[in-house]
Amino acid sequence: MVLRGLALALLLVLAPLRAAQGKEEPGPKDQGRPQETETCQRPQWDRRLQLSPHQVNYRKNEEVVLRCPEGLQPSFTEVKCASEVQSISHGKPVYREVWMGRNGTAGWIRIRSNVECIELLQVVPGTSEVSATSIKLNWTCMFPDTCQHMRAMCRLAGPSSPPCEAEEVTGEEMLQGQKGTFTCPPLQPFTEYSVTISLPPSTVLFTWQFRTEETVPDKVENLSLDRSTGSLRWNALPSCKGEILGYQLSITARSAHEGGFLEIERLRVNGSVTEHALPDHRPERTYVVTVQGLTAAGAGDVSRQEFLSSDWGTAAPLNVSSCGARDISPSQGTAVLPLRPIAQPHAAVREHQLIVAVTQDTAAEAGVCSEELQPFDASLQHRAYVAAVLNLTAPTDFVLGDGTHQHGYYNAPLQPDRNYTVLLRLVRRQQQAEKFTCVCYSFSVGQAPAPWPWTAVIVVAVLLVLAFLSAGILWFVLSRRKKALISQTKGNN
Repeated sequence: MVLRGLALALLLVLAPLRAAQGKEEPGPKDQGRPQETETCQRPQWDRRLQLSPHQVNYRKNEEVVLRCPEGLQPSFTEVKCASEVQSISHGKPVYREVWMGRNGTAGWIRIRSNVECIELLQVVPGTSEVSATSIKLNWTCMFPDTCQHMRAMCRLAGPSSPPCEAEEVTGEEMLQGQKGTFTCPPLQPFTEYSVTISLPPSTVLFTWQFRTEETVPDKVENLSLDRSTGSLRWNALPSCKGEILGYQLSITARSAHEGGFLEIERLRVNGSVTEHALPDHRPERTYVVTVQGLTAAGAGDVSRQEFLSSDWGTAAPLNVSSCGARDISPSQGTAVLPLRPIAQPHAAVREHQLIVAVTQDTAAEAGVCSEELQPFDASLQHRAYVAAVLNLTAPTDFVLGDGTHQHGYYNAPLQPDRNYTVLLRLVRRQQQAEKFTCVCYSFSVGQAPAPWPWTAVIVVAVLLVLAFLSAGILWFVLSRRKKALISQTKGNN
């Protein structure tokens, strides 16, 4: 009995020791089995995050406050270390380290993604609309409770100076809600502005610089002619509404001495050029000059002047006179034009176009002379068209309206009772210039003789038949009476 009691006491003493030894020194089957952690290491999140308290390890369930630099907000304002059961191994739970997070007084939730510093305000990329006079931004507040009392404003990005002085933009706009659109008040084109959205007192949520789009430039000023040199001059345009890419010139020359002569030169010069020599100074010519400034947005208003070259040089006039047509046939729809080549005998371009327009409006001739025209189209009776293309090297008579097809052009018959202007045109093109030289022929096609209607023909034929019948009856009656008289005379004798 005594020995049995001693053995039982010894077992009672060794049992706790073995249990403790089993916890401290796991066997081979328990090696590597994770135990429930009491601390967590500092998480590897956004480097801009500020954790308070700032530690390397945090105790389980210790609440940590997160902060971000000004203008940013953490995706969770508070986090804490926790653990959860990952799996069951050999009937025992296997734990892993996790982090829980919350915003304000909301409940704790499992953090399953990276915690970042997020911009309070996001301007949707690619949706900004910038025009010559306005800037529009689409914005979204990621934390509506934080974005209350937001203000937006536009300001000049820098000081302006003459001649492109811009007025400062005043005022600001309160932004309401979680998303919306902010529009700057009317702005000036091609000007730098800054757009700022902030929270009081001085937290800047968004700031960016924009340049408004270009628009067409102002009208060219002081277009003049130096009669001693025959050069046009004008004032350079400032780049207030856009970068001046160049100037577009149109020079239309007419000659009272040369009658139907018309020459149009269109060209473009660089933005640094403010002078251009008039081509072919000849006496008694009138020059109509237009100049327009060019930006990426297009051409500006037209500056127009008219100059008379009555006191210029003594260059020989072009051998062209006011021309008309001859042998006009309304019934056949033809007219004969005496053509003379415009190009010099050895010129590189000798292809002349013959253009037909149903008009005698002198003002419209310049437009027809410089238009890009198509062949005849029967559905567009009143549109000017190219009737023929001729390689003129010597004077020749051309029959207009003979109905022939050559080189893809139709020489359509002329219509009666219409006024026509026909232009013999020579076009010369270069890289940034083109010149249209035209000789104008004006004439009218009268009414064609009206054919007799069939009813009139029938009436005339009936009248002729009746006349013949009447004449035959009269002859028959007269011949019978004559015979009767002769017989009576013989009887009396």
